[in-house]
Amino acid sequence: MTDKNFNPGKGFIFSKHVPEELSHFDRIFDVFKDLLTHTSGDIEEAFEWLDMLDQEYDIFSDEYTLQDFEEDLKKRGYIREEDPEEGNTGSGKGKNILTPKLEAALREYALDQIFGKLKKNGAGNHRTNKTGIGDERDGENRSFQYGDDLAAVNMTESLKNAQINNGISDLRLTEEDLIVEETKHKAQMSTVLMIDISHSMILYGEDRITPAKKVAMALVELIKRKYPKDSIDIIVFGNEAWPIKIKDLPYLKVGPYHTNTVAGLELAMDILRRKRNTNKQIFMITDGKPSCIQLPSGEFYMNSFGLDEKIVNQCFNRAAQARKLKIPITTFMIAQDPYLRQFVEEFTAQNKGKAFLTGLSGLGQMIFEDYEKNRIRRI
Repeated sequence: MTDKNFNPGKGFIFSKHVPEELSHFDRIFDVFKDLLTHTSGDIEEAFEWLDMLDQEYDIFSDEYTLQDFEEDLKKRGYIREEDPEEGNTGSGKGKNILTPKLEAALREYALDQIFGKLKKNGAGNHRTNKTGIGDERDGENRSFQYGDDLAAVNMTESLKNAQINNGISDLRLTEEDLIVEETKHKAQMSTVLMIDISHSMILYGEDRITPAKKVAMALVELIKRKYPKDSIDIIVFGNEAWPIKIKDLPYLKVGPYHTNTVAGLELAMDILRRKRNTNKQIFMITDGKPSCIQLPSGEFYMNSFGLDEKIVNQCFNRAAQARKLKIPITTFMIAQDPYLRQFVEEFTAQNKGKAFLTGLSGLGQMIFEDYEKNRIRRI
């Protein structure tokens, strides 16, 4: 590749392009962001991992040490010290904590890792197949009709019509000459992302929660950049279900929980009922069967062995309820157990939604593609 500069006397001058070398900080920062996601935002544990990696791969040197990297993080506003007694920062006594700047950097990094580098393209919204009075130019022209917005009139084509119809010597513009450029409506989408945080998400030596967190952070960042008029809510479900804030995603941990899918679905539907726009959907990332429900008495009914009919039937009921509310559910089952297939297929049939029976490989790309496809809906 070459760089080019303009010289007023000689025109463009081309020279060989020399790629800019990554700084010590930038080279280590990407590794650090990965470690922070894995350690659920525990900076000290991430530093310990960096130290171990340094012993194995010499990622630091006498010129740039782990202490230098820590100081750079503070100077650049990525971490700060917290006073354990008063909550004040900068005392030198407290532990290091993430700043909002680093939380945002983790979401951006997840997006770049999973979906590739996406460019902002203005106030992007969801296209529908419905044409008419909308707010996005389509490129197709038609004759003006009563009730059309005059702002949609294509003046160039209309004047051309007037010239053809009336001649250049008697040029006048009438309603019959007007041409309107077709538009497509932009539909807003409300999404609830459900994340399973039951104990099985870290069982058998397989870390399933870290990829799930990365996907969640990437999807949030994608929507913020590309579809800022859309909304996304995150809920987690174990024995119970509760919403979490976007800024808390990096800190998400698995608990000693069963899987109360019913509670998650009820909370997701309750959130979506309050949304005004028509297009709503639920994405559910889970790795296991539903194993818990809460009884009317408030007690939990749990069964970790097989598919409990009492629990499963309540899941099917909620899937059908979401269907009546016109809320499709897309299930991403990130386990490979064959006996779960029948449950997922029946659950999906009850909702008329979709299911992806997959491992962790390609999870982010599948969620991205499904989100893009679900955008295209009639209002």
